[in-house]
Amino acid sequence: MSSVFVVDANKQPLNPIHPARARKLLTTGKAAVWKRYPFTLILKKTIEHPQVKPLRIKLDPGSRTTGIAIVDDASGEIVFAAELSHRGHAIKDALDSRRAVRRSRRNRKTRYRKARWANRKSKKKGWLPPSLESRIANILTWVRRLSRFCSIQAISQELVRFDMQLMENPEVKGVEYQQGTLQGYEVREYVLEKWNRQCAYCGAKDIPLQIEHIHPRANGGTNRISNLTLACDKCNKAKGIKDIKDFLKKNPEVLKRIQAQAKAPLKDAAAVNASRWALFERLKATGLPVEVGSGGLTKFNRTSRELPKTHWLDAANVGTSTPDTLLIKDVRPLVIKATGHGNRQMCLPDRYGFPRTSAKGAKKVKGFQTGDMVKALVTKGKKGGTYVGRVAVRARGSFNITTIQGTIQGIGYHYCHMIHHCDGYSYTKGDAAFPPVA
Repeated sequence: MSSVFVVDANKQPLNPIHPARARKLLTTGKAAVWKRYPFTLILKKTIEHPQVKPLRIKLDPGSRTTGIAIVDDASGEIVFAAELSHRGHAIKDALDSRRAVRRSRRNRKTRYRKARWANRKSKKKGWLPPSLESRIANILTWVRRLSRFCSIQAISQELVRFDMQLMENPEVKGVEYQQGTLQGYEVREYVLEKWNRQCAYCGAKDIPLQIEHIHPRANGGTNRISNLTLACDKCNKAKGIKDIKDFLKKNPEVLKRIQAQAKAPLKDAAAVNASRWALFERLKATGLPVEVGSGGLTKFNRTSRELPKTHWLDAANVGTSTPDTLLIKDVRPLVIKATGHGNRQMCLPDRYGFPRTSAKGAKKVKGFQTGDMVKALVTKGKKGGTYVGRVAVRARGSFNITTIQGTIQGIGYHYCHMIHHCDGYSYTKGDAAFPPVA
């Protein structure tokens, strides 16, 4: 089972414990719930000179989702696992929308306004766009939070998703890199990401896929990344050494898509590559030793241990420090989604950029704010019952609560009890992992 974090009365982290022991501490009154997400207990006494085992936090940064795992290197136990969904794409969309409204408004009011881009201040060294900065901020936030709940002594980060230089030029660090145990892992992982893990010709998914040469090697094709794609066994045999134009002459749309996708860069991979060194430098600033590894090494570690592919298991397999055996039985990752802290728009605009609503009211109503996790015990009326979910506050004190079953409207504030204050993230429990392979 996933372990439960424990801190003493002075909020000093102790060793994580089994859920059964956590229940015993709660029922005997020796501890109380300190945090709901991640679930953490606080003891009612101070522990003098506790014997705390060192743990390692492992990160698999992604453009949309980052895998997080806390691993005990000595035992191979995964103490905590999480999958953190970023909101970088939402931030970019919001900035694009705001820019469009601003430009439309300025063009209407100042039709012949001169360009002012030359007046802007130069960007600071190391500047990143907000969509990438938010990804780094999300990861650093959770590294700091988890460091308060357990004794993290080291960090492992997947620094490069694909080692492109070594794939193109194996002589950089010796031919053994591609002819040893890691042979093909960097290339295959890149191709899987680029072609969305499906057959390029028929679109088949969730089946064994083969690396296929767009321009056949028998006709002078190369092993360059731009000439590789994915194909199922049936399509690969049907194409054989045919030229792709001859093979797809009856499907010109598929031909056009493959030719365009073969030249297209990986947008998400580019986002990760653009921010990986900034994340690495900021992780080093924490003072903890930082181990790095590539995506190919992560996949090699995971497949050699016969583990399924998930974001948090990828994180657990980052770097050369990965234990020979990882204990994943009954580990349920915490699914974390970055939601932000609301927005600073005072009112909503119409399509012309003019305000169409009145100014928004107070952020907090009766001690609650939108995004808080609450438990409502409604004792009377048509909506009697117990509801647990995220609250949306209204100035009149009649709230909406979004639960797993749906949204319940019109719940009075006096029925609500706080579970978890809004912190810019939403939380759910992921599925249990597959049992460990014998």
